Amino acid sequence: MVDLQIGIIGFGARSTLQEEVHRPGHGSRITAVCDLALRAREDARLLVPDALITDSLDELLSSGVDAVMVLTPDDTHAALSIRALEAGVPVFCEKPLAIDLADADRMLETARRTGTGLYIGHNMRHMPVITLMRGLIQSGRIGQVKAVWVRHFVGHGGDFYFKDWHADRRRTTGLLLQKGAHDIDIIHWLAGAYSERVSAMGALSVYGEITDRRDRTGERMPDWFSMDNWPPTALTGLHPVVDVEDISMVNMQLEGGIFASYQQCHFTPDYWRNYTVIGTEGRIENFGDVAGSEVKLWNRRHAGAAAADETFIVPEVPDAGHDGADALLVAEFLRFVRHGGLTETSPVAAREAVAAGILATASLRGDGSAIEIPPLDPELVAYFERGQVDAVRA
Repeated sequence: MVDLQIGIIGFGARSTLQEEVHRPGHGSRITAVCDLALRAREDARLLVPDALITDSLDELLSSGVDAVMVLTPDDTHAALSIRALEAGVPVFCEKPLAIDLADADRMLETARRTGTGLYIGHNMRHMPVITLMRGLIQSGRIGQVKAVWVRHFVGHGGDFYFKDWHADRRRTTGLLLQKGAHDIDIIHWLAGAYSERVSAMGALSVYGEITDRRDRTGERMPDWFSMDNWPPTALTGLHPVVDVEDISMVNMQLEGGIFASYQQCHFTPDYWRNYTVIGTEGRIENFGDVAGSEVKLWNRRHAGAAAADETFIVPEVPDAGHDGADALLVAEFLRFVRHGGLTETSPVAAREAVAAGILATASLRGDGSAIEIPPLDPELVAYFERGQVDAVRA
């Protein structure tokens, strides 16, 4: 099998994916890297010394790559992805799809018009805890899903999101989108339905009071991350601009009368996600979200609190990022580039997660009123549901 030649656009935090992509002789290799930052280009030269290293996107796109991976900050996803799609180069776009709903729709429309493949990096669809819970739902163990409740304890929030560009809403819209796009997508996936209306509340309640700020140009999160950075009020060196919320709560009405809620807090002492899914015949809930954690199932009637009727252990997976999800994500993307077809991740679902996150943020920054989510063009939805194939070809 001839190696696919992959170009990387943005060699920063998510450049860890190169470990799964650059496997010469085993199906894929990185042949070009584009980044405006000198440090990133120097890192790329060390890790992929045989690749073209450049600060010119045009040079990368004309280098003969079979596909590109857009791993840049969120506010650049749309423009860079559209340029690659227009050039006829299949795109892996890291989540979120975009920070503006019109841009997200434009990305999907460009992919359809050009016939160029678009893949979205929603790696949580490959996380073992999520696939375990979805399998229980799909096998009918809790009946028909009616509610999904999610709590996200973002214990590393101060270090991960308030010391660099993530803290500036001009770059992210807000963390309800940037961080929440994962969870909103999974809520939709587990429920089998998209949000129709959202309403939200939240605030910048802790990190906005910290006045110690600094310009960290040239630095990266590992340079300042430490488990000793505690409590949150004692953090130093926050980004000069901090105007995104550090706590938020969203209510969602999904298609088919399903209801969901999502809570996100960036100053908790622990770091994990808790999902509760309630159906007409039971409920499931995870306790921990890594290998060895438990997913509990209740599907008999009980008086008061009760031990679970069944307990399932989140399986061990090969050593790779995000509990093996990154390896599965990259493998699916490479298969998509070679053969096309349907994938577990979905550009339409990614757009719906973006829409819910953006409009929930608008509700939060307004008066908390419910906002209707505008639907996608049904023909565009059908195109992606066919595996990005025109109706005539299908």
